[in-house]
Amino acid sequence: MKEVSIVPIEKREIIPVWEAASRILEQTITLPTETVPLEECDNRYLAEDIIATHDVPPFDRSPYDGFAVRAEDTQCASKQAPVLLKVIDSIGAGHVSEKTVQEGEAVRLMTGAAIPKGADAVIMLELVKEIGSGKIEIGRVFSPGHNISKQGEDTKQGTPILKKGSKIHPGAVALLATFGYERVQVMKKPVVGILATGTELLDVGQELVPGKIRNSNAYMIASQIKKAGGEPRLLGKMPDDLEQTYNGIIAALQQCDVLITTGGVSVGDFDHLPAIYKKMEAELLFNKIAMRPGSVTSAAVYEGKLLFGLSGNPSACFVGCELFVRPFLLKALNADKVHLGVLKTELQEDFLKPNPFTRFVRSRVEWEGSVPAAVPVGLDKSGSVTSLADANALIVLPGGTRGWEIGSEVTTLLLDGEGSVWPWDLAVKSKS
Repeated sequence: MKEVSIVPIEKREIIPVWEAASRILEQTITLPTETVPLEECDNRYLAEDIIATHDVPPFDRSPYDGFAVRAEDTQCASKQAPVLLKVIDSIGAGHVSEKTVQEGEAVRLMTGAAIPKGADAVIMLELVKEIGSGKIEIGRVFSPGHNISKQGEDTKQGTPILKKGSKIHPGAVALLATFGYERVQVMKKPVVGILATGTELLDVGQELVPGKIRNSNAYMIASQIKKAGGEPRLLGKMPDDLEQTYNGIIAALQQCDVLITTGGVSVGDFDHLPAIYKKMEAELLFNKIAMRPGSVTSAAVYEGKLLFGLSGNPSACFVGCELFVRPFLLKALNADKVHLGVLKTELQEDFLKPNPFTRFVRSRVEWEGSVPAAVPVGLDKSGSVTSLADANALIVLPGGTRGWEIGSEVTTLLLDGEGSVWPWDLAVKSKS
């Protein structure tokens, strides 16, 4: 096994959050495409534009149960003097009448049925009086086209209906099925390796012993990666040993498109990631960000692959993954929206302590009338894990301020939302 020596690390340069995110998005990876069955395409990203293969509706159809008539036969109708029409046929959806509606005639039809030849209006069933012997009375005037869904009124053949990079959700699946896309071309999921570092880590199924904790970060990140459209690959854990971790990272890079490590990025005696990046001669993008939690979040490029060094503290790890890993993966998938959704909310708790760094507070967005409120949840410390379960947003408190009072308008990033705008341009940039 190759011996690894400790390499001196240069002084860390602190950069703003928006600059760190910008440096990440300057990096690219090229992913192949693959074709999957329609029933397996949920939450995937389209690798091609989807075009309407026919008109929708594909024929003139009835939106209601009723009677197809000629509008001109109703021009003299009134409640006092209703017109009498003869019912010559009855059809349901999926059937086409073989008869042509002539003067004084009508065809009974169900929702979705094709409009018979000769008819140019549909009268809803409840507006017609059936008098037996196959006849109906109509007591009002109708115009041509009344209650007819015209061919192509929804979509014309050849119309682009879904763009490349769109995320496939249930509504998109409905469109794909409508137009006969039995198989769909999507972007191949980026394989994201997850390697946890720390001698203190136990497997999830192991019993706790003094000084040890379970490896929750790896499984949390795997879930975040799935949500962002990637394919997580759990690569185990490494002790706080420089040589073993170095070799583990080199081996892990052979199995994935992107590698995430957790822990070991700070400046303690057992934090070896900075030295390992140096030894690898990786191109360091950053190793210190003006943010809380997660200021030690790091990123580097090695042989064209991106390495993310996330904090070992659960909340800091979570925030770093959302702010930097998520947009990178979505950009690789050609997603049309790669940023977290942005909402202006009213702060529901004082944060009076001055902070030179931009602060991301785990929170829950709640609506009080028409005003969304940002409510912090749980313990606001980087090592806290329970707060993550209730959070659906991150309150952004830009650094360089004297604190924030309850009732202040703040920018909030939605963890379950998607945005097409660069969120740091919406009052997130600060002096930090």
